[in-house]
Amino acid sequence: MSKDYYKVLGVEKNASPDEVKRVFRKLAHEYHPDKATGNEAKFKEINEAYQVLGNQKKRQQYDQYGSTFDQMGGFGGGANWEDFMSQARGGQGGIKFDFGGMDIGDIFGDVFGFGGGGQQRSKKHQGSDIQVDFKIEFKEAVFGVKKEIELYKQVKCGHCHGNLAEPGTKIITCSVCHGAGQVNRVQNTFFGAFQTAVVCSACQGEGKKAEQACSKCRGLGVVKEKEKIEVQIPAGIEDGSTIRFTGKGEAGSYSGRAGDLYVQIKIKADERFERDGNDVYVREKISFSQAALGAKIDVQTLDGEVNLKIPAGTQPGTKFRLREKGVPAMRDPGRGDMYVIIEVDVPTKLSRRQKQILEEFDE
Repeated sequence: MSKDYYKVLGVEKNASPDEVKRVFRKLAHEYHPDKATGNEAKFKEINEAYQVLGNQKKRQQYDQYGSTFDQMGGFGGGANWEDFMSQARGGQGGIKFDFGGMDIGDIFGDVFGFGGGGQQRSKKHQGSDIQVDFKIEFKEAVFGVKKEIELYKQVKCGHCHGNLAEPGTKIITCSVCHGAGQVNRVQNTFFGAFQTAVVCSACQGEGKKAEQACSKCRGLGVVKEKEKIEVQIPAGIEDGSTIRFTGKGEAGSYSGRAGDLYVQIKIKADERFERDGNDVYVREKISFSQAALGAKIDVQTLDGEVNLKIPAGTQPGTKFRLREKGVPAMRDPGRGDMYVIIEVDVPTKLSRRQKQILEEFDE
């Protein structure tokens, strides 16, 4: 009786190839016999199911013919478990399994401890990224500013300048890997012995090492120190924006690449100016008589004072627009505008004469 391969893997019949691959990988790790949760029979069964559902052509045949699929070749010409494991070990048997474009080493790399090509790259330890919050003044955000940030972080060792060796001593060929940067390792598993190439732990894959490790960083190439970093804050930056400074994060050990620094900008509120995008708003109080009769007033802008004409009869809440007096655009030429909102200062205490004049005016 034909098996229900969809039930074996626990996927629906309309499952995508990526989903089938993901579920198979998870189950292969779970049921590998060398693991605590291992189950040899289940491991074989899920592999059998994936060889069908992981191959587009075989999956179509299986969906079409169902129970007669086994009689049509099923696995593809009578391949058995030993054939499968022969290829997993890198053997040159006559059976070639098609895993839908996924390398068998990729599938079992974590299970058996080897990569798809049987080799691994040098373990250069990339430095960690750093993220900091940084407060700036309102006008610094408008016009841009250079700032200095002090961080306590992993930096390149100043004693050996990152080459890991005590100054005055030699860099020699690694005696463990003989300059290859990797060594062969044999791992015995339930399915036999696997020989894999792994990064040499003595030289971290460099093929060479310090004759005498640096006395300050102990051969890591990095130390923890305070470092001052100058950062350029661009004009027009908005509150909450993050700037990335490549290579300004933690230095990488064993000559690895440095991480990046991410600076999240916090802009302090200004007592006078209020920002909306690239436009700026300011409120100006004028007297009742200035509003009624008109006047000229001095208005403080981001660039200094300008003289603003207030027409006679100006009402409270009237907005005057000052073109190109706002915030510079970060990615486009030009600036936003500045809007002056008029507030009329209505007197609360009037003399008898002032009241009389206003009453006469009202009449």
